[in-house]
Amino acid sequence: MPVFNAAKTLKRAVESVRLQDWEDWELLLVEDGSTDGSAEICETLSTRYARVDVIRQLGNTGAAAARNTGIRAARGRYLAFLDADDEWLPDKLSRQLAFMRAQGAVFSYTGFWRQRGRQCHQVRVPGCVTRQALLKGNVIGCLTAIYDRKYFGTVEMPPLRLRQDFALWLDLLARCDRAYGLNQPLAVHHVRAASLSAPRGRAMQATWQLYHQYLGLSGLQSAWYMSNHLLRRLRRG
Repeated sequence: MPVFNAAKTLKRAVESVRLQDWEDWELLLVEDGSTDGSAEICETLSTRYARVDVIRQLGNTGAAAARNTGIRAARGRYLAFLDADDEWLPDKLSRQLAFMRAQGAVFSYTGFWRQRGRQCHQVRVPGCVTRQALLKGNVIGCLTAIYDRKYFGTVEMPPLRLRQDFALWLDLLARCDRAYGLNQPLAVHHVRAASLSAPRGRAMQATWQLYHQYLGLSGLQSAWYMSNHLLRRLRRG
């Protein structure tokens, strides 16, 4: 869990992991140079709970670098992701891991709730997605993804400022035929006011860079996938 200036929400996120009915988990809090007291909260939680550990970064390195620090330090077979302002429902891990075993899946994701202030709606997901389909638009919420390190080994997020999770999903799907989706809302994504007011142009530029620079697609291919990506976002609202 990357932690940067998340003092208001960090305890809620950690508690959502601690209350999982699947008991075989470890939680790595990667403290990324916070200035709001988050570091002290991390230390308190780590002291209180044996399965919560803290790793402190030297300064603010960004979400991708913080997540990769956690990925490298993780000891379990399955890697799951959660940001410090989101939360899991109590049966998230047990349901999703049972689903993966039933499907023979090495990479999976689930539906989730998107919370904007007092408004909440369910984000539904397809039953599976291939790399070719995912290129048209990301349907995998980072807070829901799990991949099997026994199959993939340790795969890190690319060093992108934005869209690093989308890039990781595409990298994983280059190594397996599909990811499997459990269309049940097992997590809650809290949309912050800062996210709502963030410049759209910056996000679009990051998506273009992912297609054109990171994936090396031609300008025409990148434009085609960008148009599909934008249409999907417009339909979602």
